Amino acid sequence: MRNSLFYGYLLLTIAMVGCKAKGNVTKEEDVQAFSVITVEQRDTTINKGYVTTIEAIKNVEIRAKVNGFIEKIWVDEGQPVKQGQLLFTINNPEFAVQLAKARASVSLANAELRTTELELVRVKTLVDKNVLTKSEIDLADAKIKAAKAKLAEAHALEEEAQIHLSLLQIKAPFSGSINRIPLKLGSLVEVGSLLTTASDLSDVYAYFHVSENEYLNLASTNANLAALKKSVTLKLADGTDYKDTGIIETMEGEFDQTTGAIAFRAKFPNDAKLLKHGSTGSINITSREDDAILVPQKSIMEIQDRQFVFVMDASNKVSMRGIETSSRIDEFFLLKSGLKPGDKIVYEGVMNIKEGAKIAPKMITLESVLNSRF
Repeated sequence: MRNSLFYGYLLLTIAMVGCKAKGNVTKEEDVQAFSVITVEQRDTTINKGYVTTIEAIKNVEIRAKVNGFIEKIWVDEGQPVKQGQLLFTINNPEFAVQLAKARASVSLANAELRTTELELVRVKTLVDKNVLTKSEIDLADAKIKAAKAKLAEAHALEEEAQIHLSLLQIKAPFSGSINRIPLKLGSLVEVGSLLTTASDLSDVYAYFHVSENEYLNLASTNANLAALKKSVTLKLADGTDYKDTGIIETMEGEFDQTTGAIAFRAKFPNDAKLLKHGSTGSINITSREDDAILVPQKSIMEIQDRQFVFVMDASNKVSMRGIETSSRIDEFFLLKSGLKPGDKIVYEGVMNIKEGAKIAPKMITLESVLNSRF
């Protein structure tokens, strides 16, 4: 009887130990696998892209300065022109009449001046013979001054008429190319009517906006931002790279309050006239960051404007750690503080991890992540 009880107890104990062991196996099977990456420093070339708008170095509207009809169009749309080249002729006969009247007034004023000068000679002769008093000479001098003033006024009116007449000839303000001509031959134009626009595309400006954080990063690496002359490249709308590099020339003096960004201007040569006013593209700024730490975006969890990563210890347990980043580069953030080389962080799936959880790490390299992105 005692032997039966002993064997029964032994079997029960073995069964309980077996169940307990089985429970441990089940718990181990519940450990989730996550990709883990080791934090490392490396010299990094940072290529940052900014949406840009291309503008001609000169782009002006050419408008009518007088009323009239378009009598002649001397150029075609898209045609290259030289400075001073005739573009349009406007017909307004009134200005020719005004010029004729002004010239007639000049002739009349000249005649009146000649008459007063002869009168002065006659008066002086009579004064010398004591026929007239000396006051008559003063009166004759006054008439000459009046005649000279009238002649000057007539010349001014003649010059004004000539200016009006010259405004009927619309000429190119600079060498460049002519854009669309909205009005056709015979169209009635008024002062201010748009005739066309002219663009100087020998060089172009590329305007792009930089956030305040990125601006401060530039300021930290360039002692004198006002004299910043940094080479940049341009990616065109079709994804191809423009053949020539540009230079950042200047920037605005204030941030846009609605966007929190500041505008920069780069200048590009345009010998082949490939770039047109109003084109779009992307400005690429390349800079070098020594001993940089790149943290994948997938590794970062944001809580109330703060950034966290899960760091794995030697026993494969993870804990949250706050970090600071300075700028975003594609799918990575440039680390400012919070991690050190050698730290192991969860690469992706951070939203599915709990603080203090044990994981099954699947180690991957930063190089493999970088190669998959670039």
